[in-house]
Amino acid sequence: MKLKIIVYEAKEGGYWAEVPAIPGCATQGDSFEELLENLYEAIEGCLSVDIETPSDSENSRIMEIAV
Repeated sequence: MKLKIIVYEAKEGGYWAEVPAIPGCATQGDSFEELLENLYEAIEGCLSVDIETPSDSENSRIMEIAV
């Protein structure tokens, strides 16, 4: 999966970035390298959602896929 990000230089130094495809997903870093590390963590956190485990029936299957 590829996501576009928007990176900004912070006025107080460092960088901050947002992921337009994921509302509310943003992070910052003192260096560009730190920003990238924080972005991976922020995206993972924004995409991980706790949902109830669905119950299966005769006509359904429970599967996991990687995206």
